[in-house]
Amino acid sequence: MAASLSNVDEIRDRVILGEFGVKNVHSTDFPGNYPGYDDIWNLKKFKRNFRVDVVHMDENTLEFDMVGIDASIANAFRRILLAEVPTMAVEKVFIYNNTSIIQDEILAHRLGLIPIKADPRLFEYRNNGDEEGTEIDTIQLQMKVKCTRNPRASKDSSDPKELYLNHMVYSRHMTWVPIGNQADVFADVKIGPVHGDILLAQLRPGQELDIVMHCVKGLGKDHAKFSPVATASYRLLPEITLLQTVEGETAERLKRCFSPGVIEVENIDGKQVAKVVNSRLDTCSREVLRHDDLKSLVKLGRVRDHFIFSVESTGILPPDVLVSEAVNVLIAKCQKFLTELDSTEME
Repeated sequence: MAASLSNVDEIRDRVILGEFGVKNVHSTDFPGNYPGYDDIWNLKKFKRNFRVDVVHMDENTLEFDMVGIDASIANAFRRILLAEVPTMAVEKVFIYNNTSIIQDEILAHRLGLIPIKADPRLFEYRNNGDEEGTEIDTIQLQMKVKCTRNPRASKDSSDPKELYLNHMVYSRHMTWVPIGNQADVFADVKIGPVHGDILLAQLRPGQELDIVMHCVKGLGKDHAKFSPVATASYRLLPEITLLQTVEGETAERLKRCFSPGVIEVENIDGKQVAKVVNSRLDTCSREVLRHDDLKSLVKLGRVRDHFIFSVESTGILPPDVLVSEAVNVLIAKCQKFLTELDSTEME
């Protein structure tokens, strides 16, 4: 009976990586599926089991663990981060002069993909059909660049960097032009491209660009330029179990089958013994299963409800702010759904 319960727990809680496939990939812990298990959803039980642990965070990247939640909810956070957290991006490009070799539409597309450092929470969505922007829904940027010859360049030089001035057009040439009272409202904020070293075009003497851009608030599901993240992904926590003691040269070979830092060989009573140190670092390559004498020594799995999230911001907002905004979006979706249910019941 105990063995049977242990097997049920494995089916419920672990994804097993086999030599020719992956087992237990679907969630099965729904009410009534397993005799003896109370799988009715309970708020107290959820609060007790659910947790979020921040593993690493810097200016643009965040790694955190979300434990005790179903894959559908974890995936909802991932998709919201990609497509439903708003940002500001170039939407309209007014080209007054473009004598470079880049076509107008290609240049406009490149400008649209430049991340704009502006807090979207301080702006409103522009109404459909509005041609003119206002200070509450539009950021105006301008770019005026003209390439000329460098009068101080040596006659023998063939280097464009020495021969020409302003021959490389970078995103730092996009300057903010305040609309209405924006200069006062954003006096302490530097609005403009996140990165100033993004190459937009190359010019030669006599060629110039004179462009005005309007940035609006939008969502990644409408266009990828509004997506606030470079990547947002998750993986399940790997679990590596040694089924028996592994010693000597076999232990060294076993160590080499995994990512560095996953398995270490320790000296115990004069013997070299393999030990699982940090299964989190494993990439789940299943290399060990290619070796006939090693594959029976280990069991590879993944914890079903332990998600390792990696969020990389484009720099518009810090990654921790993006995650909290994604939570707010999901809360709003749930509230809308409940409101719709109530209105349907009333009808």
